[in-house]
Amino acid sequence: MYTLSKDCWNTKNMVKISVLAVIGMVLMFFDISAWFAPSFLKLDISDLPGLIGAFAMGPMAGVLVQLVKNMLSLFIEGSSTGGVGELSNFLVGSALVYTAGFIYYRKKTFKNAVIGMVCGVLLMTLFASFSNYFVVFPIYAKLMPLDEIIHAASLVNRFVYDYKTLILYAVVPFNILKGTIVSIITLLIYKRVSPILRM
Repeated sequence: MYTLSKDCWNTKNMVKISVLAVIGMVLMFFDISAWFAPSFLKLDISDLPGLIGAFAMGPMAGVLVQLVKNMLSLFIEGSSTGGVGELSNFLVGSALVYTAGFIYYRKKTFKNAVIGMVCGVLLMTLFASFSNYFVVFPIYAKLMPLDEIIHAASLVNRFVYDYKTLILYAVVPFNILKGTIVSIITLLIYKRVSPILRM
């Protein structure tokens, strides 16, 4: 497993991680509902700073960005899901940034960046599917009955009619779309922002 080197714990890098986490938290406020999923599944690009951090400082730096981002969100905004949504955001987002960062950081080429992000999106989607099926939705059902969640999804997505199709036709495409958007933006801006993170 890739870990943070001692150099990554220096003050300069911890400041970079903190700044990226704050940017990620701010980006969480700019979200939209996916047209094919329940309204509480919000599309945002808050994983972008974590992915950039993973590319610039290593995969564990990206995970730290994700952790601090969600802790700040809990502290400042609170949670309507008892922290379950934030925990899910951290774990699912970390699957993306760690996988992509691990592959890219071993050999920093454009090809590896693309391979890393494709693998990251796939792993993120797989992890999100299982975590939502077995953990997140069952806990969220205490706030909103599962039948209502499925019904809400079926109103915007005709392919959803039970629990399994909710995962297959709402959660899976949601995470693929979110991960793909974040990955494309990273490819477009990383070369421009990476010199700042190497200072």
